[in-house]
Amino acid sequence: MGRKGDETRSRLLDATQDLVESGGYFGAGLNQVVAASGAPRGSLYFHFPGGKEQLVGESVRRAGREIGRTVRDLAEAVPDTASLVTGVLALLGDRLEASGWRKGCPVATVVLEMAAVSDPLQEVCAEVYGSWEGELRDRLAADGHPEPDDTATVLLALVEGALLLARARRSREPLDRAARRVAALLRPS
Repeated sequence: MGRKGDETRSRLLDATQDLVESGGYFGAGLNQVVAASGAPRGSLYFHFPGGKEQLVGESVRRAGREIGRTVRDLAEAVPDTASLVTGVLALLGDRLEASGWRKGCPVATVVLEMAAVSDPLQEVCAEVYGSWEGELRDRLAADGHPEPDDTATVLLALVEGALLLARARRSREPLDRAARRVAALLRPS
């Protein structure tokens, strides 16, 4: 694929990610994706012959990689897992607030709407969550935490739940409360 094809594909994925994050799977109709991306309709089917399911799946996977990179970059800049998780909460909170409380987690909306009815989308969402858990597990293990697998799951659930509550309340308060509890959760027993 040439440069122009790559750019068109990227615009389609950008538009899909934006629409899915703000309006969910059902808020990202193909007509809306074409309009938001400025791409010709035929390009949609050329780049994503599997249709909307493939387009959304690749968009979620791509967004997951972007957040994964952000987590890895932050992990290199902070001294411990507690600082990493509070930093992630702050970054995602900034993103959520800047979007007018429309863009929380790029995976949560899709998994809530589609995991029960679309095996391919459920698998993509599980893959992305698994990669994020892996980042947390690796950091916990490096910090010498005795239960990195279980704790990584708990921390991811805490971040996801805090984002959901913050979006519902249009307030950073749930994120701030979660951040305050992280140090206590990671304190050695």
